[in-house]
Amino acid sequence: MKRLLPAAIVAFALGQPCLAFAADYAPIDCSKASSPADVTICKTYSLGQAEARMATLYGIVMSLVAMGERGDVGYAQQQWLPTREACGDNVVCLTKAYNDRIEQLNKVIDVIASNGPY
Repeated sequence: MKRLLPAAIVAFALGQPCLAFAADYAPIDCSKASSPADVTICKTYSLGQAEARMATLYGIVMSLVAMGERGDVGYAQQQWLPTREACGDNVVCLTKAYNDRIEQLNKVIDVIASNGPY
């Protein structure tokens, strides 16, 4: 049952209008990629998938957290972006950066799921 709860939350969130705004975090537009990190993400399938996953999780988290917490989540996302950019074209570094951010976002979802109500 506990394993079904996060999936139910995600399914519910995807069915709701997303409260996150594109200005908070928009996935990379590969037609406009200019930084070494962006270009590498666009050219590397696994990094593109990580970008999509992270952006989706970010949108879900922003739609689930209390309004007072959205600023913190958005700030953490903005703080993460320079970390990603600092990786340049280093695929290993970019992979780690995405894995770390995805883990952080998953932890937020886990906390929400653990607090109920059910």
